[in-house]
Amino acid sequence: MITTVKTILTNCLHLAKDKKAWLALVAGLLLTLSYAPFEIWPLTFACLALAIYTTHTTEPESQYGKKASKRAAKYGFIFGLGWFGAGISWVHVSIATFGGMPLVASVLLMVLLCAYLAIYPALAFMFASRFACGANSYGLLLLCSFAITEYLRGVVMTGFPWLSFGYTQTDSPLNLLAPVIGEFGLTLVCIAIGFSLYRLLFSRDFKATAATVLSIALLFAITHYTRNNSYSDKTISTLLVQGNIKQHLRFEPSEFWTTMSKYQDMTRPHWNADLVVWPEAAVPEIEALADSFLAGLDSAASFNETALITGIVDYQLDTKTIFNTLIVLGNKERGDEHGHYQYLGKNRYQKHQLLPIGEFVPFEDILRPIAPLFDLPMSSFTRGDEVQNNLRANGLNILPAICYEIAFADLVRGNYHSESDILFTVSNDAWFGASHGPHQHMQIARMRALELQRPLIRITNNGISGVYDPISQIQVNMPQFKAETLKVNVKLIEGDSIYSQYGNWPVWLFIFSITIAALIVKFKDYRR
Repeated sequence: MITTVKTILTNCLHLAKDKKAWLALVAGLLLTLSYAPFEIWPLTFACLALAIYTTHTTEPESQYGKKASKRAAKYGFIFGLGWFGAGISWVHVSIATFGGMPLVASVLLMVLLCAYLAIYPALAFMFASRFACGANSYGLLLLCSFAITEYLRGVVMTGFPWLSFGYTQTDSPLNLLAPVIGEFGLTLVCIAIGFSLYRLLFSRDFKATAATVLSIALLFAITHYTRNNSYSDKTISTLLVQGNIKQHLRFEPSEFWTTMSKYQDMTRPHWNADLVVWPEAAVPEIEALADSFLAGLDSAASFNETALITGIVDYQLDTKTIFNTLIVLGNKERGDEHGHYQYLGKNRYQKHQLLPIGEFVPFEDILRPIAPLFDLPMSSFTRGDEVQNNLRANGLNILPAICYEIAFADLVRGNYHSESDILFTVSNDAWFGASHGPHQHMQIARMRALELQRPLIRITNNGISGVYDPISQIQVNMPQFKAETLKVNVKLIEGDSIYSQYGNWPVWLFIFSITIAALIVKFKDYRR
């Protein structure tokens, strides 16, 4: 035991004196400033260049191979600790505020989460250093390895695709590429720019920069000549209702009617909209017990010739299954006289991508007794189907996503079709207080709108709620932490983007091509 402690302390002391370790950590920490709400997007390239510098030695005799890969993994891991430690620090807000755990335990839990996520960039840098045989093959393999590790980060153990590099470009000129290559492709563009910047600054290599510039120019040309989206002749008026219900009151049975009445009262003066939207679980009573309230809302919406979409918890008493659900009240088709609300009607959406701990607990028999964090209210949801029909509301096709789901590009695109009019997402970010988490969440939602070229409507319990137009890139937000309504006109868009039709397949085809190219380059470098 004493020997182990001494070894750990020795290693820590060695790292503390390691300048490259500090540079890798700083590069990861500064990367947070590239994301919302800071949005200093050029910083992404500088941070990646610095991370590559720390993981890629300039000494020719030890640049690649087994020894180099260990060094790259170490600094890549440290970079990842900074990247996720600062980037998802908002997770600790929910753990500390609602988790019921001692500070030491909550901090340890965050360290473990960040350490797990840091494994992925460590593997990416390690793979590139292990199998490269020269600077050119290293750059190509770095793209391949990050493509694989970022994909795995989004699927392993249900996935956590938050903070991908591509999101930093949501408001940069590169966002014009999103309808063609998506956020996944933008992530690889960021890595390519970071690598070319590294080569330019530390090796005076202009070839990598020229190749990157030409590749991006080609992508812009493809985007320009394949653009197939434009405004249709339809504009709808939408009412967003943000209740700002305190998190600790949302699932208190004594507060159910107060919450439901508040949303109803806020909506009543504004029924003259084509579409009314409420947030995730805005109706806190389970659906089977809220039938009279829902029938009244349905009649009011139908009378005013509109439709209302609201989040609600559907606990099905016969099967004991519980779904995080969106339902439509009022007019389903334009001209309907009555929506005729019916429990378990087909015009609903059930959340598929559940949030670990918050909505389901793995190994629950073991974890639930440990701390309140693992036994939160409404943490036993059932998955809905991966592919579901769009919601029909007042003649509109609504492409839905609930909360965390909006970060899963393939899931959202899987429910898109050419007739989808609006990308609609609901959430409750009250768990994360005044942190940068809700800002990142909105940024992710806007990237989905850019990919699919559909207007975004996002409504949450306490913000950030708003509307985003991916063509004009104009965003209209409601203030956070206030009970407010927002009525805004939304221009509908027609046409299919390349991304909406093919997803990430063109990018994966490119990755396959450069893998072959990397092997060829490696062979040539090896023969030299």
